Amino acid sequence: MKNISNVFWISVIIVLVAAVFGIVAPESFENVTGNLQAFLTTTFGWYYLILVTIIVIFCIFLIFSPVGIITLGKPDEKPEFSRVSWFAMLFSAGMGIGLVFWGAAEPLSHYMTPPLAEGGTNAAQKEAMRYTFFHWGIHAWGIYAIVALVLAYFNFRKGEPGLISATLKPVLGKKAMEGTLGTIVDVLAVVATVVGVATTLGFGATQINGGLSFLFGIPNNFTTQFIIVAAVTVLFIISASTGLGKGIKILSNANMLLAVALLILLFIVGPTLLILNMFTDSLGGYIQNIVQMSFRIAPLNEENRSWINGWTIFYWAWWISWAPFVGIFIARVSRGRTIREFVIGVLLLPVLVSFIWFAVFGTSAIEVQKAVTTDLSTLATEEVLFAIFNELPWSKVLSIVAIMLVSTFFITSADSATFVLGMQTTYGSLIPPTAVKLTWGFAQSIVALVLLFSGGLQALQNALIVAAFPFSFIIILMMISLYRSLAKDKKELELYHKPKPRKKSEHYYNQNK
Repeated sequence: MKNISNVFWISVIIVLVAAVFGIVAPESFENVTGNLQAFLTTTFGWYYLILVTIIVIFCIFLIFSPVGIITLGKPDEKPEFSRVSWFAMLFSAGMGIGLVFWGAAEPLSHYMTPPLAEGGTNAAQKEAMRYTFFHWGIHAWGIYAIVALVLAYFNFRKGEPGLISATLKPVLGKKAMEGTLGTIVDVLAVVATVVGVATTLGFGATQINGGLSFLFGIPNNFTTQFIIVAAVTVLFIISASTGLGKGIKILSNANMLLAVALLILLFIVGPTLLILNMFTDSLGGYIQNIVQMSFRIAPLNEENRSWINGWTIFYWAWWISWAPFVGIFIARVSRGRTIREFVIGVLLLPVLVSFIWFAVFGTSAIEVQKAVTTDLSTLATEEVLFAIFNELPWSKVLSIVAIMLVSTFFITSADSATFVLGMQTTYGSLIPPTAVKLTWGFAQSIVALVLLFSGGLQALQNALIVAAFPFSFIIILMMISLYRSLAKDKKELELYHKPKPRKKSEHYYNQNK
């Protein structure tokens, strides 16, 4: 037990207290988180929008900066994983269940209730796809990229432990970060991770339940979701015990295969030509309007502001709450890559795949909505995808593949999170003890069940926004810390590459040659 830090015990106590509160007084728990969520989105919506935009600009700066050639490790170090496995792991950890859960539901919701246009129109359809791209585009992956980059840089290049607190030493000092303040920073990161991952596991459980209910008539309720979470908990704990190079790597590759299979199937049976046209048009609309969307806060329109709070601010908080988990995991699998390769890979490749995914699922969903008499948007969010499949050829095949995909995403997300939480609570150990990973595995599942029990999807969203807020300030400090350290590295690079002065005799020879 000597390898377990104070961060572990403090974080476990906080999580247990919150879980007991949610079990004993679920209504009060939902009210407290709901009030905090309303306060944060109303008062600090502008802050979220500006912060996330600054993060994206900083990432782009790093791509074109001379420091892009710096290796995340020793100068001659080679990457640990192939590009295919690297991409599969970061994508599975970074998006996972969310893509399946919201792939059809979000564009359909925006189509029926768009941010600006009249619902159910062609303008609403274009707006729906553009804002979906916006919510899952470079802003989301920019948050992941910057946290992961800072961690990888300080861990592999500077030899610091893989802790959030260790990255802040250039700003707050070594003594502070190895003392009480550092413990507070790491506890905030752990709590944000637990809530962020637990929320996603809650989405996954409701999605699997929705599919089983739609296909086989299994009740869509908390009892079924409890059984699903319990079963998957056993599976991801078994996977976590096999280590990073086996369980997580194998499952991540399997995820990609299942995701590609589902994507291709729906692309074939869906409105193929329209999908291609909508992808092209939506990509253009996203690029043209990205600045306006990035700062849109609707200060004079309460209805539009409510939409922004419920979608854009929620997503920015979701990505921030997932940032310590995804950041640490991506950093762990990215050793040996240059800063430029890392940022381009993390920022652009997953974004492109996400856009293709939403073009296929979103366009198919909206076209089914137009064709059928039933309003699909009135269904529970977790049932929308399966209702859409029901109107297409090969519906049973599509639904079964989707349930399998959510299940494997569920396992890899929780699996990766147990590894990351183990690192954060054992002084940054790259091989955390199995007992610690098991503890965090059970903790995540318990929090997911408490959130589902106390208020379903709304409680999940409330908890996310509350947990993300304090960690957002840590991200700001991480960027400042990275910039200061890279400035020193840049000077060293310039000195190293500076041409050495020639001897006087050599200069005389060249002048008279």
